[in-house]
Amino acid sequence: MALLEIKKAGDPVLKKICAPVDKIDKRLRRFLDDMAETMYASDGVGIAAPQVGESIRVCVVDVDKKNRYDLINPVIVYREGSKVGEEGCLSCPNLFGDVERAEKIRVEYISRFNKKKTLEAEGLLSRCIQHELDHLDGRLFIDIAKNITQGRKKTEE
Repeated sequence: MALLEIKKAGDPVLKKICAPVDKIDKRLRRFLDDMAETMYASDGVGIAAPQVGESIRVCVVDVDKKNRYDLINPVIVYREGSKVGEEGCLSCPNLFGDVERAEKIRVEYISRFNKKKTLEAEGLLSRCIQHELDHLDGRLFIDIAKNITQGRKKTEE
């Protein structure tokens, strides 16, 4: 595995709408592992392909360092509720802001082993998935956040 360079706000790759993945192979699985290693080394809970320079619809999420999800071609098919919460981003170092997201979601995706999966998520997992899927559509959290500050303003709930 290898650490990848995290692209920062202002890099054009972060504003592109990503292309769907049409082939799941050894190279893509290695890329997912490299993304995960990069995310863990950066103390993140999620990372999307454009954040490491690839405009493809994949992201890796692990909010508790125990349950890693490799999401290929993810699509949110259900949303429920709404909650404002503080977010940050590996591509926007030391910036934090309040973002309104659905409290619960259902996402359909393809696994690293080419199996169609459905995941129901709430809380931090739901927020993280929505944040990463925004990256796949060329949107950063700072594009939609309110009250953006340098450094965290409050502790996590």
